[in-house]
Amino acid sequence: MIKLENISVDFELRGKQVETVKAVDQVSLHVHRGEVFGIVGASGAGKSTLLRTINLLERPHAGRVWVDGKDITDLTGSALRRERQKIGMIFQHFNLMHTRTVFDNAAFALRIAGQSEREVAQRVPEILHLVGLEDKAQAYPSQLSGGQKQRVGIARAVANHPAVLLCDEPTSALDLESSAAILDLLKEINERLDITIVLISHEMSVIKKICGRVAVMSGGRVVEQGEAYDIFATPQEEFTRQLVAHTFNLEIPQHLIDNIPGTVLKVLFLGDKAEESVLSTTVIRFGVSANILHGKIEYIGSRAVGLLVVRLTELPVEGTPADGRLAAAVQFIRDNASQVEVLHAH
Repeated sequence: MIKLENISVDFELRGKQVETVKAVDQVSLHVHRGEVFGIVGASGAGKSTLLRTINLLERPHAGRVWVDGKDITDLTGSALRRERQKIGMIFQHFNLMHTRTVFDNAAFALRIAGQSEREVAQRVPEILHLVGLEDKAQAYPSQLSGGQKQRVGIARAVANHPAVLLCDEPTSALDLESSAAILDLLKEINERLDITIVLISHEMSVIKKICGRVAVMSGGRVVEQGEAYDIFATPQEEFTRQLVAHTFNLEIPQHLIDNIPGTVLKVLFLGDKAEESVLSTTVIRFGVSANILHGKIEYIGSRAVGLLVVRLTELPVEGTPADGRLAAAVQFIRDNASQVEVLHAH
């Protein structure tokens, strides 16, 4: 559906000397029809610049942009405007016209595309119903919450039946509850209307909630890409591992780990392993105590990722020698978990 081939975008910083900065550096991506594709990275990674090349709001200095099988890189004028009507865009800060009603904001894209007032009068109620704002048609943006303003932005973006929806940090200006509702709405639009969505965010939690595949950007380059589950479960690059670690938030102060008696493990369970009783089996079989210090199980799509921090200590078992039982228990967990890291052994 969308193919970016070796895209590069350069910016000139003018000071005492002119300096050229590569905002995007030879990025290639292929977004499949009907999927929700996420692009994640820290601020300044080049995400927004790359997103804006898809509808040529930012023209690449090198590379080619293909949308729906058509190379649009060199289009200008009316030809470019026609192609842009197939690509909706949602902005971080809504970009609504504050002196226009919700109805007129939603109708803006239709009128720009030359639709008749009869067509506008038919289409706008449909899209306001889709985003849950049919009762706000005559309200003004100042009378809306942040989440409602973004819903107006979504209605405007889908008004012309686009094939592609570009989302530039669509939840970063919203509270947690509103963010979750907007992501649910985007997923519903993707599934009901079969619109291909490309979403950028600096928050891994946003990407995790609705994206099927993900590209991770740093310094203008894509450092890793793949299925969202694989990116979260088994990240390959150090930068990606740092992003994922912040999402799971399993940090325990090091001085506590150093002073805890026993062996402290960080254990990763993937897929069906996250739902197996590995720890309870370990306790029974090897005569050890397992104390869960921290952990969680999350579902990405329908597949589980479980991450636990566990302290193992030996229990006195009559007639059973203590030597080796703890090591055997650790090995049993290694054999039955996806990944085990020893944080501390005392």
